[in-house]
Order: sequence, then C-alpha cells, then structure tokens
Amino acid sequence: MLTRLTALAFCLLLATGAPAIQAAAADDAAVIHALNRLSYGPRPGDVERVKAMGLQKWIEAQLAPSRIDNRALEAKLQRLETLTLDSETIQREFSGPAMIERRQRKLDDDGNGEPGTGNREMPAGSRLPAPGSRQASEVLERGRQVMSDLEEAKLLRAVYSERQLEEVLVDFWFNHFNVFAGKGATRNYVGEYEREAIRPYVLGNFRDMLGATAKSPAMLFYLDNWLSSKAGEASEAGEPRDASARRRRRASPASPASPERRSSGINENYARELLELHTLGVDGGYTQQDIVNVAKAFTGWTIQPRQGSGFMFVAGRHDRGEKVVLGQAIMAGGVDEGERVLDIVAAQPSTARHIATKLARRFVSDMPPQALVDRAAAKFTATKGDLRAVLKVILMSPEFSSADTYRVKVKTPLEFVASALRASAADVRTASPLARTLRDMGMPLYLCQPPTGYDETATTWVSAGALVSRMNFAVDLSKNAVRGVRLPLPEEQTMALKIGAPEFQRQ
Repeated sequence: MLTRLTALAFCLLLATGAPAIQAAAADDAAVIHALNRLSYGPRPGDVERVKAMGLQKWIEAQLAPSRIDNRALEAKLQRLETLTLDSETIQREFSGPAMIERRQRKLDDDGNGEPGTGNREMPAGSRLPAPGSRQASEVLERGRQVMSDLEEAKLLRAVYSERQLEEVLVDFWFNHFNVFAGKGATRNYVGEYEREAIRPYVLGNFRDMLGATAKSPAMLFYLDNWLSSKAGEASEAGEPRDASARRRRRASPASPASPERRSSGINENYARELLELHTLGVDGGYTQQDIVNVAKAFTGWTIQPRQGSGFMFVAGRHDRGEKVVLGQAIMAGGVDEGERVLDIVAAQPSTARHIATKLARRFVSDMPPQALVDRAAAKFTATKGDLRAVLKVILMSPEFSSADTYRVKVKTPLEFVASALRASAADVRTASPLARTLRDMGMPLYLCQPPTGYDETATTWVSAGALVSRMNFAVDLSKNAVRGVRLPLPEEQTMALKIGAPEFQRQ
C-alpha cells in the first residue's frame, strides 16, 4: 500500500507541475533542465557528471554524437535480427510470406480457398507451409518481427544511448517527415527510412534530408507518389483548400494501397505535404497551382512494392511540360525537375521560419519567443540549412536557459516512459511490453496515421485519461511489475528517483 500511495503522490506532484527543482542549486537546475530537454531524462549520477564536465561542453559533445562511445547500446541491439536488413530482404523473407499466409487464411475462412492445393502465391524458392501448422504460425510471427524489432530498438535507444540528443532529434525529424507503418508496404521500408533518410541528417543539412525523404520508398508509398503519372486527371482534385478541412482529412484513417493498384493520374498528396508540412508551412505563401505543378514535377518517381525495391524514375510516366513553382520556371528535365523543386522550397524564407519555429517549440516552449525564432531562421538561411548550427543558436540562447522555460514542456508518452526507466535505473530486458504501454497511452510507435506526426504541444497530451495512464505505469514500475523490466534493489531505486525523477513535464 505504501508503494502505491507513494507512486500516486509522486505522479500527482508531477502532473501539477510543482517546482521539484526549487531546492536545487541554480547550476543543478540548469543541468536538470538541459537533461530533460536534450535527452530522455537524467539517470542516477548524470547531474554530477554533467556538472563536472561543464554544461556547455556537454551540449557541445551531444552536438557531435559520432565522437561519443555508444558500444553498450550497440551490443543490446545486436539481437534484433531485422534491424539492419534492406527492404528487399524484409519483403522476401518476412513480410511477403506473412501477407500471403494471412490472405490464404482469410480465403479459407470465407470458404473460397482450397488449402494446400497451390492457391498460395509464394515467392520463388519458398515452400508452402501446411495451413494451421507450426510452420505457418512461424511465418506469421516472422512477419510481425519486423515491427517488433523496430519498436524495441527505438525504446532501447531512448533509454540506453549515450548519444541522447541524436535520439531526441531522430524522433523529432521522423515526426516532421512522418510515415505510417500501418499502410500497406510502408512497414517494409520504415526501418530503412529511419536508418538512411532520417538518422544521418539530423545534425546535417536540411536539403540533404529533404532529398533523402523524397526519394525514400517509405514516403513514396505512404503519400502515394509511386502511383503518380502524367496520364489522367489529378486524383486529388477535390481536395479541401481550408486548413481545418485538411486536418479533418488527415485525422481519418489512411486507406491502404495494394501492390496491384494502378496509377490514376497525377497524385497531389506528396506535393501538398511537401509544401505545407515539410518545408513552407501552412501559411508559407504557396497556391493550389503550385501544388499541381509540384505534383507534375514528381511524376515518374516510383518504386516496385512487391519486390521491396528502392527509388526508380520511370520517364514514360513523367509529365514533360514546363512548370512554374513559387514564381520560378522549371524547364523539362526528367528526374531533375523534382530535385529542382526541392532546391527551391528548401531555400525559401518561409521554410527557414517554419523549421526554426518547430525546433524552438520542441526545445524551448510551445509558444517560442519570436526573437529566438527570427535568429534561428536567420542562421538557417545564412548556412543554407545547417541544422547543427540552427540548433546551436537555440540551445545556447538566453531563452533556452531562462528560468521561465523550466517545466513548461509536457512530455509525450514516449518521453515519459523512457525518462521513468532512465531515472529508476531500470534494466530493460525486453521492450515489447513497453511498446504496448505506449499504444495504450495513445502513442503507438511508427503508427501515427496523419502526415503531421505526433504533436509536440501540451494540449495533445494533458488530460485526465493521460494522467491516469501515466500514474498506472508509475505504480507498476514502483512495484517492479512492468513486464520485461527489472528495477534495482529498493534502496537503490529510491535514490535513483530522488536524483532524476521522471517528470510529467520536461522542465
């Protein structure tokens, strides 16, 4: 009973935003603030380690993650079999056979199939498992393994990586360039997408990341550009123009596109999100005609989902006409037209403001000071999108270190769970149950349907239900009752919680 009451009081204290750091020295408060914003929360001893190193030097080190030894985390990730596989291997050995098995089971249940008679279209070289056999069940389990490995890796990185700022930024930019793993073949590409189109660029050049995401099969499939062709009419001609109507469209479930689906003409989905979400912002000054011309420029950018293929350009599907985007003419040039569009939008002042605002919102406050946004946007423009330089402006600013910004950011469920595990020095032996916990909290990993990604602001995550979910998790953790997780001895756990409490807020 004492443990439950202690956890309940602890969660209620955190939910009200009580100033738990008031008793700490001023430099302790600054260090705790930085650890909560630039990492997934302090571990036992982190405050002392950062103070000994110097806060500014610690931030500089986090801005250069390749120099930080991360071998302990890498050892934990080695058992995740699918984590480094390419999409073709995943489709051939995991997702493809599982999809065929599920399809055949449905046919069997409907009475339309003849199990074991060759109705199953297996990949070349594969053997047909008997329906209902252990081998058939294993096929389905291997199909689920792809997402399970991704979820586990994300949680292990959040809890154990020494390159904490890098992990925070990978999550931030994945949300910025969100793809929904629940849509058809997208799940085959999500691991490769995060590994190759997001992670290498989080402290690099924005234009490079923009190009990598544009050509990623995950993005091409998720936003249907792989279907876009010069033939026919614009498939999204009836798209609502006003922002509220677009938000309603994004909130609705994404319709899965089957590999057999054929092009229905020019598809504007990617063009719209490129301008509205990825670069210029909703008030970025583009028109509907800009969307149409951007969509035309990207016709022919495609993939072959059944093979798990990478990016392809099919010249025969490309609209060769001249296009004007944001007042700039784009001459006929095949695949280079899309590249030219990316050059144009990445260099716009509205893109600099949009990216600076989102970064300041993530690291400073839900309503970041305009002066800080202006300075960060100016750095973005001056450096042609150097994200490390932009982030340094924000993290070294007086606005970031101001006491007014302490405890004003609410943690997402991922941040809350990861910070609780870090603060309590938990030993995560398997993270799959934690992934289910996040689904219960409304944040399933890699499964945010709208292209907006998960929200950064408090209004999304503060509610009575959210508080109850977090309180229940804290109670279970305090009782050592979270599956797959083991806490230190009670006296060690108490000390860990005192040193780095998993605040409801980021501080």
